[in-house]
Amino acid sequence: MTILRTIDAEGRRIAPWQLVLRYALLLVMLAVMVGPFLWQLSTSLKGPTEDIYSYPPSFFPGEPTLHNYAEVARIIPVWDYALNSLKVATANVVTNCVGAALAGYALARLSYRGRKAAMLAFILAMLVPVEAIIIAQFTTMRDLGLNNTLIGVLLPGCVGAMNVLLMRNAFLSQPREVEDAAFVDGANVWQRFLWISLPGVKGTLAVVAIFSFMGAWDDFLWPLIVLSDPENFTLTVGLNYLQGTFVQDPRLVAAGTIIAVAPLILLFACLQRYFFRGVGEGAIKG
Repeated sequence: MTILRTIDAEGRRIAPWQLVLRYALLLVMLAVMVGPFLWQLSTSLKGPTEDIYSYPPSFFPGEPTLHNYAEVARIIPVWDYALNSLKVATANVVTNCVGAALAGYALARLSYRGRKAAMLAFILAMLVPVEAIIIAQFTTMRDLGLNNTLIGVLLPGCVGAMNVLLMRNAFLSQPREVEDAAFVDGANVWQRFLWISLPGVKGTLAVVAIFSFMGAWDDFLWPLIVLSDPENFTLTVGLNYLQGTFVQDPRLVAAGTIIAVAPLILLFACLQRYFFRGVGEGAIKG
């Protein structure tokens, strides 16, 4: 009897037990990564009469309800906080996409004195932990009069070093001959950037946009330090008020978590096609 075997991407045959082992490991990783989110979603839908500490734990709510979400909106102005986070995250996406594209193109295509030093500076910037410079950031925002403002939240992360390097690799992966031909035809550097190089890195721009939005939306430490007026709180800082010193309701915390995560899921669902295409744009130099 012939045993059916599967062939992988490299043309090698995979035994059935190896295939089962791979899928088993994938299912374990899926449970580890997605399980906590599904548990939070289940907890957020449980009513006040359900025992969330019962053993064995009940995954599915007995009587699903949206009461916890309404209670979150009653306790804190969650939609105002979400609007503040949306303003910061949207501005962060714009500044990172524009700034990283310009800087990445300059590092990849332009010839000037000090280009290697600039490249080294971006690499070193990635190695410095945020906690090491956060005091300097705070004093800088204070001296500029930007403390307790959304601009003060946005400014330190308006262009990320990682995003610049991603764009640089994407531009380097493009064939140089097309741009050289445009230069011979009389195209200046802005025309070559806008009409030749930039359309070929849309996937990487989507990756930068997703990372920038997630980083700004999920940031908690810096907004907590720079903001003091509750009217300017972002969503992550505002949700912290759902956890009291002596009393807290895990249902409300779970509902607040789902409110904070939902926009990220929606964003990734809309841009996933460009995301997976952009991940490999800078992997191979053409």
